[in-house]
Amino acid sequence: MTPDRSFRKECDALGEKEIERDALWGIHTQRALENFGFSRRRTPHALISAIATVKHAAAITNAELGYLPKEIADAIVDACSQICEGGMEVHFPLDALQGGAGTSTNMNVNEVVANLALKHLGKSLGDYDSVHPLHHVNLHQSTNDVYPTALRIAAITGMRRLSDAFAKLQGAFQVKESAFQAIVKMGRTELQPAVPMTLGQEFSAFAEASARDRWRTFKCEERLRLVNLGGTAIGTGITAPRRYIFRVIEVLRTLTGMGLSRNENVIDATANADAFVEVSGILKASAANLSKIAGDLRLLHFLGEIALPPLQAGSSIMPGKVNPVMMEAILQVGMAVRANDMIVTDCASHGTLQINEFMPLLALALLESIDMLDAAARAFALHVEGIEANGPRCAALLGEGPSMLTAFLPQIGYARASTLVKEFAQARANNSALTLRDFLSGILGEAAVNEVLSAPNLLKLGHD
Repeated sequence: MTPDRSFRKECDALGEKEIERDALWGIHTQRALENFGFSRRRTPHALISAIATVKHAAAITNAELGYLPKEIADAIVDACSQICEGGMEVHFPLDALQGGAGTSTNMNVNEVVANLALKHLGKSLGDYDSVHPLHHVNLHQSTNDVYPTALRIAAITGMRRLSDAFAKLQGAFQVKESAFQAIVKMGRTELQPAVPMTLGQEFSAFAEASARDRWRTFKCEERLRLVNLGGTAIGTGITAPRRYIFRVIEVLRTLTGMGLSRNENVIDATANADAFVEVSGILKASAANLSKIAGDLRLLHFLGEIALPPLQAGSSIMPGKVNPVMMEAILQVGMAVRANDMIVTDCASHGTLQINEFMPLLALALLESIDMLDAAARAFALHVEGIEANGPRCAALLGEGPSMLTAFLPQIGYARASTLVKEFAQARANNSALTLRDFLSGILGEAAVNEVLSAPNLLKLGHD
Protein backbone atom coordinates (compact mmCIF):
# COMPACT_ATOMS: atom_id res chain seq x y z
CA MET A 1 0.00 0.00 0.00
CA THR A 2 1.43 3.37 -1.01
CA PRO A 3 1.66 5.79 1.96
CA ASP A 4 -0.36 9.03 1.75
CA ARG A 5 2.27 11.65 1.01
CA SER A 6 -0.06 14.51 1.93
CA PHE A 7 0.45 13.71 5.63
CA ARG A 8 3.36 13.21 7.99
CA LYS A 9 3.27 11.10 11.13
CA GLU A 10 4.13 12.38 14.60
CA CYS A 11 4.21 10.58 17.94
CA ASP A 12 3.62 11.55 21.55
CA ALA A 13 3.02 9.68 24.80
CA LEU A 14 -0.51 8.80 23.69
CA GLY A 15 0.48 7.34 20.37
CA GLU A 16 0.78 8.31 16.71
CA LYS A 17 -1.17 10.77 14.57
CA GLU A 18 -1.19 11.98 11.00
CA ILE A 19 -0.57 15.69 10.47
CA GLU A 20 -1.05 17.53 7.20
CA ARG A 21 2.38 17.51 5.59
CA ASP A 22 2.56 21.30 5.16
CA ALA A 23 1.03 22.18 8.55
CA LEU A 24 3.33 24.15 10.81
CA TRP A 25 1.71 22.73 13.94
CA GLY A 26 2.28 19.25 15.30
CA ILE A 27 0.64 16.43 17.20
CA HIS A 28 -0.17 18.36 20.39
CA THR A 29 -2.00 21.03 18.42
CA GLN A 30 -3.74 18.39 16.34
CA ARG A 31 -5.08 16.66 19.44
CA ALA A 32 -6.31 19.98 20.83
CA LEU A 33 -8.06 20.74 17.53
CA GLU A 34 -9.94 17.47 17.86
CA ASN A 35 -10.66 17.85 21.57
CA PHE A 36 -11.72 21.50 21.88
CA GLY A 37 -14.22 23.14 19.55
CA PHE A 38 -16.69 24.69 21.93
CA SER A 39 -16.75 28.40 21.20
CA ARG A 40 -15.48 28.67 17.61
CA ARG A 41 -13.44 31.62 18.88
CA ARG A 42 -9.71 31.38 18.42
CA THR A 43 -7.08 32.18 21.01
CA PRO A 44 -6.43 35.95 20.66
CA HIS A 45 -3.48 36.58 18.39
CA ALA A 46 -2.24 39.27 20.78
CA LEU A 47 -1.64 36.46 23.25
CA ILE A 48 0.00 34.26 20.58
CA SER A 49 2.40 37.11 19.70
CA ALA A 50 3.20 37.67 23.36
CA ILE A 51 3.96 33.97 23.86
CA ALA A 52 6.26 34.12 20.83
CA THR A 53 8.02 37.10 22.43
CA VAL A 54 8.59 35.05 25.58
CA LYS A 55 10.02 32.22 23.44
CA HIS A 56 12.24 34.79 21.73
CA ALA A 57 13.63 35.97 25.08
CA ALA A 58 14.14 32.40 26.29
CA ALA A 59 16.06 31.45 23.12
CA ILE A 60 18.38 34.46 23.42
CA THR A 61 18.98 33.72 27.11
CA ASN A 62 19.57 30.00 26.63
CA ALA A 63 22.03 30.67 23.81
CA GLU A 64 23.82 33.37 25.77
CA LEU A 65 24.28 30.99 28.73
CA GLY A 66 25.36 28.07 26.57
CA TYR A 67 22.23 25.92 26.90
CA LEU A 68 21.17 26.24 23.25
CA PRO A 69 23.34 26.13 20.10
CA LYS A 70 23.50 29.56 18.48
CA GLU A 71 22.31 28.25 15.11
CA ILE A 72 19.14 26.82 16.64
CA ALA A 73 18.59 29.90 18.80
CA ASP A 74 18.89 32.17 15.76
CA ALA A 75 16.36 30.05 13.88
CA ILE A 76 13.95 30.20 16.84
CA VAL A 77 14.36 33.97 17.11
CA ASP A 78 13.63 34.33 13.39
CA ALA A 79 10.50 32.19 13.77
CA CYS A 80 9.25 34.22 16.73
CA SER A 81 9.80 37.44 14.83
CA GLN A 82 7.74 36.14 11.92
CA ILE A 83 4.85 35.34 14.25
CA CYS A 84 4.97 38.76 15.90
CA GLU A 85 5.01 40.51 12.53
CA GLY A 86 1.55 39.06 11.85
CA GLY A 87 -0.03 37.34 8.89
CA MET A 88 0.39 33.86 10.35
CA GLU A 89 -2.91 33.58 12.18
CA VAL A 90 -3.95 30.54 10.13
CA HIS A 91 -1.29 28.49 11.91
CA PHE A 92 -2.92 29.10 15.32
CA PRO A 93 -6.35 27.51 14.90
CA LEU A 94 -7.12 26.46 18.47
CA ASP A 95 -10.37 27.26 20.21
CA ALA A 96 -9.92 29.78 22.99
CA LEU A 97 -11.74 27.53 25.46
CA GLN A 98 -9.44 24.64 26.31
CA GLY A 99 -8.42 22.59 29.29
CA GLY A 100 -4.90 22.43 30.65
CA ALA A 101 -4.39 26.04 31.78
CA GLY A 102 -3.28 27.02 28.27
CA THR A 103 -0.95 24.08 27.57
CA SER A 104 -2.50 23.53 24.14
CA THR A 105 -1.83 27.13 23.11
CA ASN A 106 1.71 27.02 24.48
CA MET A 107 2.34 23.81 22.53
CA ASN A 108 0.79 25.28 19.40
CA VAL A 109 3.32 28.12 19.58
CA ASN A 110 6.15 25.68 20.40
CA GLU A 111 5.36 23.54 17.38
CA VAL A 112 4.89 26.40 14.94
CA VAL A 113 8.11 28.03 16.12
CA ALA A 114 9.97 24.73 15.80
CA ASN A 115 8.74 24.11 12.27
CA LEU A 116 9.43 27.68 11.16
CA ALA A 117 12.92 27.28 12.61
CA LEU A 118 13.32 24.03 10.66
CA LYS A 119 12.34 25.83 7.45
CA HIS A 120 14.86 28.55 8.30
CA LEU A 121 17.55 25.86 8.62
CA GLY A 122 16.51 24.11 5.42
CA LYS A 123 15.15 21.08 7.26
CA SER A 124 11.90 19.17 6.76
CA LEU A 125 8.81 19.99 8.81
CA GLY A 126 8.55 17.63 11.76
CA ASP A 127 12.31 16.97 11.90
CA TYR A 128 12.30 17.46 15.64
CA ASP A 129 15.70 15.85 16.08
CA SER A 130 17.04 19.10 14.64
CA VAL A 131 14.72 21.56 16.40
CA HIS A 132 12.35 20.16 19.01
CA PRO A 133 9.22 22.02 20.26
CA LEU A 134 9.97 21.04 23.87
CA HIS A 135 13.70 20.40 24.11
CA HIS A 136 14.66 23.57 22.26
CA VAL A 137 11.74 26.02 21.90
CA ASN A 138 10.29 25.37 25.37
CA LEU A 139 13.66 24.94 27.07
CA HIS A 140 13.56 25.98 30.77
CA GLN A 141 9.89 26.95 30.47
CA SER A 142 6.47 25.71 31.47
CA THR A 143 3.01 26.72 30.29
CA ASN A 144 2.48 27.86 33.86
CA ASP A 145 5.09 30.62 33.71
CA VAL A 146 4.96 31.37 29.96
CA TYR A 147 1.19 31.83 29.66
CA PRO A 148 0.62 34.27 32.57
CA THR A 149 3.73 36.24 31.58
CA ALA A 150 2.54 36.49 27.99
CA LEU A 151 -0.94 37.53 29.10
CA ARG A 152 0.58 40.38 31.07
CA ILE A 153 2.55 41.50 28.03
CA ALA A 154 -0.53 41.32 25.80
CA ALA A 155 -2.61 43.20 28.37
CA ILE A 156 0.00 45.95 28.82
CA THR A 157 0.19 46.40 25.05
CA GLY A 158 -3.59 46.64 24.88
CA MET A 159 -3.89 48.99 27.84
CA ARG A 160 -1.36 51.39 26.34
CA ARG A 161 -3.41 51.45 23.17
CA LEU A 162 -6.63 51.88 25.15
CA SER A 163 -5.21 54.79 27.15
CA ASP A 164 -4.42 56.53 23.87
CA ALA A 165 -7.98 55.90 22.67
CA PHE A 166 -9.41 57.50 25.80
CA ALA A 167 -7.07 60.46 25.34
CA LYS A 168 -8.58 60.99 21.88
CA LEU A 169 -12.11 60.74 23.30
CA GLN A 170 -11.23 63.22 26.05
CA GLY A 171 -9.90 65.62 23.43
CA ALA A 172 -13.04 65.33 21.31
CA PHE A 173 -15.24 66.19 24.30
CA GLN A 174 -13.00 69.10 25.26
CA VAL A 175 -13.38 70.60 21.79
CA LYS A 176 -17.16 70.45 22.14
CA GLU A 177 -16.97 71.78 25.70
CA SER A 178 -15.31 74.91 24.33
CA ALA A 179 -17.62 75.19 21.32
CA PHE A 180 -20.80 74.83 23.41
CA GLN A 181 -19.73 76.98 26.37
CA ALA A 182 -22.08 79.88 25.60
CA ILE A 183 -25.20 77.76 24.99
CA VAL A 184 -27.46 78.02 28.04
CA LYS A 185 -29.77 75.08 28.70
CA MET A 186 -31.65 73.31 31.45
CA GLY A 187 -29.77 70.89 33.65
CA ARG A 188 -31.71 67.87 34.79
CA THR A 189 -31.81 65.50 37.74
CA GLU A 190 -33.90 62.32 37.85
CA LEU A 191 -35.08 63.09 34.29
CA GLN A 192 -36.73 66.28 35.54
CA PRO A 193 -35.74 69.92 34.90
CA ALA A 194 -33.39 71.15 37.64
CA VAL A 195 -31.30 74.32 37.24
CA PRO A 196 -29.73 76.17 34.31
CA MET A 197 -26.25 75.34 33.04
CA THR A 198 -24.41 75.53 29.75
CA LEU A 199 -24.11 72.76 27.22
CA GLY A 200 -20.36 73.22 27.48
CA GLN A 201 -20.49 72.43 31.18
CA GLU A 202 -22.43 69.27 30.40
CA PHE A 203 -19.77 68.17 27.93
CA SER A 204 -17.01 69.05 30.40
CA ALA A 205 -18.26 66.23 32.63
CA PHE A 206 -17.93 63.82 29.70
CA ALA A 207 -14.38 65.03 29.12
CA GLU A 208 -13.41 64.61 32.78
CA ALA A 209 -14.79 61.07 32.91
CA SER A 210 -12.77 60.19 29.81
CA ALA A 211 -9.68 61.76 31.38
CA ARG A 212 -10.04 59.48 34.40
CA ASP A 213 -10.38 56.48 32.12
CA ARG A 214 -7.24 57.55 30.26
CA TRP A 215 -5.27 57.84 33.50
CA ARG A 216 -6.59 54.66 35.09
CA THR A 217 -5.84 52.52 32.05
CA PHE A 218 -2.37 54.05 31.77
CA LYS A 219 -1.62 53.27 35.42
CA CYS A 220 -2.76 49.65 35.01
CA GLU A 221 0.67 48.78 33.70
CA GLU A 222 1.90 48.92 37.30
CA ARG A 223 -0.48 46.07 38.17
CA LEU A 224 0.74 43.91 35.30
CA ARG A 225 4.51 44.33 35.17
CA LEU A 226 5.38 41.69 37.82
CA VAL A 227 5.80 38.36 36.01
CA ASN A 228 6.49 34.76 37.01
CA LEU A 229 8.72 33.77 34.09
CA GLY A 230 11.43 31.44 35.35
CA GLY A 231 9.11 29.87 37.91
CA THR A 232 8.35 26.96 35.54
CA ALA A 233 5.72 24.53 36.85
CA ILE A 234 4.57 26.03 40.17
CA GLY A 235 6.93 28.92 40.84
CA THR A 236 9.86 27.05 42.37
CA GLY A 237 11.91 27.24 39.18
CA ILE A 238 12.37 23.48 39.00
CA THR A 239 14.48 22.37 35.96
CA ALA A 240 15.53 25.97 35.19
CA PRO A 241 19.12 27.13 35.94
CA ARG A 242 19.43 30.04 38.37
CA ARG A 243 21.37 32.10 35.82
CA TYR A 244 18.55 31.65 33.31
CA ILE A 245 15.83 32.56 35.82
CA PHE A 246 17.28 35.99 36.54
CA ARG A 247 18.61 36.74 33.07
CA VAL A 248 15.55 35.86 30.97
CA ILE A 249 13.42 38.63 32.46
CA GLU A 250 16.12 41.19 31.69
CA VAL A 251 16.11 40.05 28.06
CA LEU A 252 12.31 40.09 27.95
CA ARG A 253 12.28 43.61 29.38
CA THR A 254 14.57 44.77 26.59
CA LEU A 255 12.57 43.02 23.87
CA THR A 256 9.22 44.45 24.98
CA GLY A 257 10.30 47.89 26.15
CA MET A 258 8.13 47.28 29.21
CA GLY A 259 9.16 47.67 32.83
CA LEU A 260 8.76 43.98 33.55
CA SER A 261 10.17 42.60 36.77
CA ARG A 262 10.32 39.21 38.45
CA ASN A 263 7.72 38.86 41.16
CA GLU A 264 9.43 38.42 44.54
CA ASN A 265 7.05 35.55 45.33
CA VAL A 266 6.86 33.54 42.12
CA ILE A 267 4.71 30.83 43.69
CA ASP A 268 2.11 33.49 44.45
CA ALA A 269 2.36 34.89 40.92
CA THR A 270 1.83 31.42 39.45
CA ALA A 271 -1.09 30.44 41.67
CA ASN A 272 -3.05 33.69 41.85
CA ALA A 273 -4.67 35.79 39.12
CA ASP A 274 -6.15 38.63 41.18
CA ALA A 275 -4.05 41.22 39.32
CA PHE A 276 -6.12 40.49 36.24
CA VAL A 277 -9.32 40.95 38.25
CA GLU A 278 -8.06 44.35 39.35
CA VAL A 279 -7.33 45.35 35.76
CA SER A 280 -10.70 44.04 34.64
CA GLY A 281 -12.29 46.21 37.32
CA ILE A 282 -10.67 49.26 35.75
CA LEU A 283 -12.04 48.18 32.39
CA LYS A 284 -15.47 47.80 33.97
CA ALA A 285 -15.26 51.36 35.33
CA SER A 286 -14.39 52.60 31.86
CA ALA A 287 -17.29 50.66 30.40
CA ALA A 288 -19.60 52.23 32.98
CA ASN A 289 -18.45 55.70 31.95
CA LEU A 290 -18.88 55.00 28.25
CA SER A 291 -22.35 53.60 28.89
CA LYS A 292 -23.37 56.60 31.01
CA ILE A 293 -22.11 59.10 28.45
CA ALA A 294 -23.66 57.24 25.51
CA GLY A 295 -26.99 57.10 27.34
CA ASP A 296 -26.84 60.83 28.12
CA LEU A 297 -26.01 61.77 24.53
CA ARG A 298 -28.82 59.58 23.25
CA LEU A 299 -31.21 61.36 25.60
CA LEU A 300 -29.96 64.84 24.63
CA HIS A 301 -30.39 63.84 20.99
CA PHE A 302 -33.95 62.68 21.73
CA LEU A 303 -34.69 66.02 23.42
CA GLY A 304 -33.34 67.84 20.39
CA GLU A 305 -30.69 69.80 22.29
CA ILE A 306 -27.96 68.15 20.23
CA ALA A 307 -27.91 66.30 16.94
CA LEU A 308 -25.82 63.14 16.69
CA PRO A 309 -24.27 62.48 13.28
CA PRO A 310 -26.55 60.32 11.11
CA LEU A 311 -24.76 57.07 10.25
CA GLN A 312 -27.23 54.82 8.45
CA ALA A 313 -30.87 54.24 7.64
CA GLY A 314 -32.70 53.26 10.78
CA SER A 315 -35.53 51.09 9.59
CA SER A 316 -36.44 48.52 6.99
CA ILE A 317 -40.07 49.68 7.08
CA MET A 318 -40.14 53.33 8.22
CA PRO A 319 -38.69 55.62 5.52
CA GLY A 320 -36.45 58.43 6.73
CA LYS A 321 -35.95 57.03 10.22
CA VAL A 322 -32.41 57.50 11.55
CA ASN A 323 -31.45 55.96 14.89
CA PRO A 324 -28.64 56.80 17.34
CA VAL A 325 -26.92 53.55 16.41
CA MET A 326 -23.44 54.47 17.62
CA MET A 327 -24.75 55.16 21.11
CA GLU A 328 -26.63 51.86 21.08
CA ALA A 329 -23.49 50.01 20.03
CA ILE A 330 -21.42 51.72 22.75
CA LEU A 331 -24.01 50.69 25.34
CA GLN A 332 -23.73 47.08 24.18
CA VAL A 333 -19.95 47.21 24.46
CA GLY A 334 -20.43 48.34 28.05
CA MET A 335 -22.72 45.40 28.74
CA ALA A 336 -20.24 42.95 27.23
CA VAL A 337 -17.29 44.34 29.20
CA ARG A 338 -19.21 44.10 32.45
CA ALA A 339 -20.11 40.50 31.63
CA ASN A 340 -16.45 39.78 30.85
CA ASP A 341 -15.47 41.25 34.20
CA MET A 342 -17.63 38.62 35.88
CA ILE A 343 -15.92 35.94 33.79
CA VAL A 344 -12.46 37.18 34.78
CA THR A 345 -13.51 37.23 38.42
CA ASP A 346 -14.92 33.70 38.26
CA CYS A 347 -11.84 32.36 36.50
CA ALA A 348 -9.47 33.89 39.06
CA SER A 349 -11.52 32.59 41.98
CA HIS A 350 -11.70 29.01 40.65
CA GLY A 351 -7.97 28.41 40.37
CA THR A 352 -6.76 25.62 42.68
CA LEU A 353 -3.63 25.49 44.81
CA GLN A 354 -0.52 26.22 42.70
CA ILE A 355 -2.15 26.98 39.34
CA ASN A 356 -5.11 28.62 37.69
CA GLU A 357 -6.59 26.13 35.25
CA PHE A 358 -8.98 28.67 33.78
CA MET A 359 -6.46 31.10 32.32
CA PRO A 360 -7.62 30.51 28.71
CA LEU A 361 -11.11 31.85 29.40
CA LEU A 362 -9.72 34.61 31.61
CA ALA A 363 -7.35 35.68 28.82
CA LEU A 364 -10.11 35.64 26.22
CA ALA A 365 -12.43 37.79 28.34
CA LEU A 366 -9.75 40.27 29.44
CA LEU A 367 -8.21 40.83 26.02
CA GLU A 368 -11.63 40.98 24.38
CA SER A 369 -12.69 43.73 26.79
CA ILE A 370 -9.54 45.72 26.05
CA ASP A 371 -10.08 45.40 22.30
CA MET A 372 -13.78 46.27 22.46
CA LEU A 373 -13.20 49.36 24.61
CA ASP A 374 -10.34 50.49 22.39
CA ALA A 375 -12.44 50.21 19.24
CA ALA A 376 -15.46 51.80 20.95
CA ALA A 377 -13.52 54.77 22.35
CA ARG A 378 -11.95 55.52 18.97
CA ALA A 379 -15.27 55.28 17.13
CA PHE A 380 -16.90 57.37 19.87
CA ALA A 381 -14.27 60.12 19.49
CA LEU A 382 -14.92 60.38 15.74
CA HIS A 383 -18.67 60.45 16.38
CA VAL A 384 -18.37 63.21 18.98
CA GLU A 385 -16.54 65.38 16.46
CA GLY A 386 -19.74 65.47 14.38
CA ILE A 387 -22.14 66.41 17.19
CA GLU A 388 -24.00 69.68 16.61
CA ALA A 389 -25.77 71.81 19.20
CA ASN A 390 -29.29 73.19 18.80
CA GLY A 391 -29.13 76.47 20.71
CA PRO A 392 -32.72 77.56 20.04
CA ARG A 393 -34.05 74.23 21.25
CA CYS A 394 -31.96 74.48 24.42
CA ALA A 395 -33.36 77.97 25.05
CA ALA A 396 -36.93 76.84 24.41
CA LEU A 397 -36.71 73.95 26.87
CA LEU A 398 -35.05 76.23 29.42
CA GLY A 399 -38.03 78.54 29.40
CA GLU A 400 -40.75 75.91 29.64
CA GLY A 401 -40.73 75.00 33.32
CA PRO A 402 -40.53 76.74 36.71
CA SER A 403 -37.22 75.11 37.73
CA MET A 404 -35.34 77.96 36.13
CA LEU A 405 -36.41 80.13 39.07
CA THR A 406 -33.78 78.40 41.20
CA ALA A 407 -31.15 80.55 39.51
CA PHE A 408 -32.86 83.68 40.90
CA LEU A 409 -32.89 82.63 44.57
CA PRO A 410 -29.94 84.87 45.56
CA GLN A 411 -31.85 87.89 44.21
CA ILE A 412 -35.43 87.18 45.28
CA GLY A 413 -35.34 84.45 47.94
CA TYR A 414 -37.16 81.14 48.22
CA ALA A 415 -40.53 82.51 49.39
CA ARG A 416 -40.77 85.05 46.59
CA ALA A 417 -39.71 82.39 44.06
CA SER A 418 -42.46 80.04 45.30
CA THR A 419 -45.03 82.79 44.85
CA LEU A 420 -43.79 83.49 41.32
CA VAL A 421 -44.16 79.80 40.44
CA LYS A 422 -47.87 80.00 41.32
CA GLU A 423 -48.32 83.30 39.51
CA PHE A 424 -46.62 81.90 36.41
CA ALA A 425 -48.92 78.87 36.43
CA GLN A 426 -51.97 81.15 36.54
CA ALA A 427 -50.60 83.37 33.77
CA ARG A 428 -49.73 80.33 31.66
CA ALA A 429 -53.30 79.05 32.01
CA ASN A 430 -54.48 82.19 30.25
CA ASN A 431 -51.62 82.29 27.72
CA SER A 432 -50.14 78.90 26.80
CA ALA A 433 -47.43 80.54 24.67
CA LEU A 434 -46.00 82.41 27.66
CA THR A 435 -42.51 81.31 28.67
CA LEU A 436 -41.10 81.65 32.16
CA ARG A 437 -38.32 83.82 30.82
CA ASP A 438 -40.81 86.30 29.33
CA PHE A 439 -42.87 86.17 32.51
CA LEU A 440 -39.86 86.96 34.69
CA SER A 441 -38.69 89.70 32.32
CA GLY A 442 -41.99 91.44 32.79
CA ILE A 443 -41.63 91.32 36.59
CA LEU A 444 -37.86 91.57 37.24
CA GLY A 445 -36.80 93.37 34.11
CA GLU A 446 -35.25 91.92 30.97
CA ALA A 447 -31.74 93.10 31.83
CA ALA A 448 -31.81 91.34 35.22
CA VAL A 449 -33.10 88.11 33.71
CA ASN A 450 -30.51 88.18 30.93
CA GLU A 451 -27.75 88.73 33.47
CA VAL A 452 -28.78 85.83 35.71
CA LEU A 453 -29.21 83.46 32.78
CA SER A 454 -26.09 84.54 30.92
CA ALA A 455 -23.40 81.96 30.20
CA PRO A 456 -20.68 83.90 32.11
CA ASN A 457 -22.87 84.03 35.21
CA LEU A 458 -23.69 80.32 35.04
CA LEU A 459 -20.05 79.40 34.46
CA LYS A 460 -18.65 81.15 37.52
CA LEU A 461 -18.41 79.19 40.74
CA GLY A 462 -21.05 80.37 43.22
CA HIS A 463 -22.30 83.96 43.38
CA ASP A 464 -20.84 87.20 44.61
